[in-house]
Amino acid sequence: MSARSIEAERLASGESNGIACPSIVRTLLLLSLMFIAGAAEATLPARINSALIEEGITGAVWGLDNGKIMHTEAAGLAERNRLMRANARVHVGSIAKTVLATGVLRLASEGRLDLDAPISELVPDLALNNPWASEAPIRVRHLLDHTAGLDDMRLSQFFSLTATPDMPLTEALDIGRPLLVRSRPGTRFSYSNTGYALLGIVIERVTGQRYETWLDEQLLVPLGMHDSTFAFTTQIGPAADKRLAMGHFEAGLSHPAVAVRVRPAAQFTTTAADMLRFTRFIMGDGRLNGVTFITPELMRQRGRPYGTEAAKAGLPVGYSLGLGLRDRHGAVGLCHGGDTVGFRAMVCAFPKSNRAFFIAFNADVEGANYSRIHSMLVKSLAVTEQPKITGNKHAAGLNAWDGWYVPAPSRFQSFSYLDHLFGVRHVSWHAQSLRVSPLQGGSLDLESAGNQLFRASGRVLPSHALLIGNDGARVLVDDRQTYVRTNLWRIATLWASAIFGMLGVIYALFAGTWRMLRHHPWRTDPFRIAWLNFVALMVVMALFQLQPFLQMGDFTPASILLAVFSTTLPIAAGAGVFQCLRSNRRVVFDLAVLCATLQWYIVLATWGLLPIRTWAL
Repeated sequence: MSARSIEAERLASGESNGIACPSIVRTLLLLSLMFIAGAAEATLPARINSALIEEGITGAVWGLDNGKIMHTEAAGLAERNRLMRANARVHVGSIAKTVLATGVLRLASEGRLDLDAPISELVPDLALNNPWASEAPIRVRHLLDHTAGLDDMRLSQFFSLTATPDMPLTEALDIGRPLLVRSRPGTRFSYSNTGYALLGIVIERVTGQRYETWLDEQLLVPLGMHDSTFAFTTQIGPAADKRLAMGHFEAGLSHPAVAVRVRPAAQFTTTAADMLRFTRFIMGDGRLNGVTFITPELMRQRGRPYGTEAAKAGLPVGYSLGLGLRDRHGAVGLCHGGDTVGFRAMVCAFPKSNRAFFIAFNADVEGANYSRIHSMLVKSLAVTEQPKITGNKHAAGLNAWDGWYVPAPSRFQSFSYLDHLFGVRHVSWHAQSLRVSPLQGGSLDLESAGNQLFRASGRVLPSHALLIGNDGARVLVDDRQTYVRTNLWRIATLWASAIFGMLGVIYALFAGTWRMLRHHPWRTDPFRIAWLNFVALMVVMALFQLQPFLQMGDFTPASILLAVFSTTLPIAAGAGVFQCLRSNRRVVFDLAVLCATLQWYIVLATWGLLPIRTWAL
């Protein structure tokens, strides 16, 4: 590489003789770099720096391993007036799951933990509502594979400021509160932070130590990850880590780290160099310095799903033992993403090419295209593309799968109602392709990959499968979600209920306001109580704007009042119906409006969304 290229990379990564540059200087450096790039092909740091600016992302640190050399870079800002450095420490959210799962495999390799042991034997004080308990208990392996059928998490387990770094996991997870198992354990993938938080308890019960301490000492140290920790780290206060980048949101709004209740699933601090050491290990056979650290058989199982309905149908992509086999940007690798307060990250290893990348952004910006930067990293590694899998001619009778499908189970149980409204997919077979049409966004046309497997455009491996589930239902599945065919009338009924209910609410609000302005007698107005209830709710929503959004799941004046006034919504509508029925005036339309709102409130209550108790969602 020429001296000019090296200098361009150094400037793009935000380094200038080790002195932090103010933003105006950094802008001039970027303009100079863009001029250089106009004369020759831009370096990877320059292209990433440009992408960060275009996407509104504060900064990034990344590492590349081409099988021979491990290289780290950085671009953008760690925080205001401080450039991101290649050795910066970052939070990586759910990538913690991959590292924690490696610790669980270490315990299994030592013979201290059986992956097929029922979780109820290891954590007997855990309350579970498992309809399949006698024949299909939740096992450790199911937690590792996200196939336990558990809910992801509640708002209060992440959007809360009451958690502390030292809070016992049994208290943080409230394990005495029954957890509903929503699908037969081992059969369907459903991402669950709760499941991985439970693995933290399993580690503590097996080792007799805090999971953070055991993993730091018995996993990270042997792997040479001396700049990483499962312990809580923050950017502020007396224990502030000066190398830890600050997290950001839209418009550069910064936010320091906060403790979360599901911390084993999302709390991990690391560096790009340490993550490349980790990817080198997971691409190997499980040996460290010639000695088996994790058994080769367990290493081979990572990212290779089995036992699920999708795996039995032949779908090769999926999740196993803390890693997902992902097919993106023309390459197939073992990957895991993560996001947490103000951060997003991705790690991918490509064992067949002996290459890997890691990147962490210290900005969680809605609408930003992080994937375009992931693609740059994959292309820079020149990962050997795997030939497309071609199968036999598609199976006959695929029209039998035509129809409407809903997520089963929903990732967040509290919001399954919304999934049944907005997460619906329509599936239809068109001669040689399968069309999947969501209610939101464009249709996806899948080409046949043999039998009942299908491949999305740009993918190497089959990405979807049609199958008959264990319960006899027709199923559409991809590498992230299972959809079960449902009755069109069920969907239509839910939508009709929601539409009439929302129209009723809107009419009651505006009619109540209009009648108040016209001095309509409140004594005979059936909307008077409902109108007051709406006004109170709007005041409550204004209160939410005065508190941190991360406090949404806590007991606060706003959340308590929201629960109170959402409880009175059906009462107010019912009072209006009663007023209409006892009135001597013709109020048929008012009665219809109030009945429409009342039925919707009843539906919401049936799905657990009324009253709105944010600490229980």
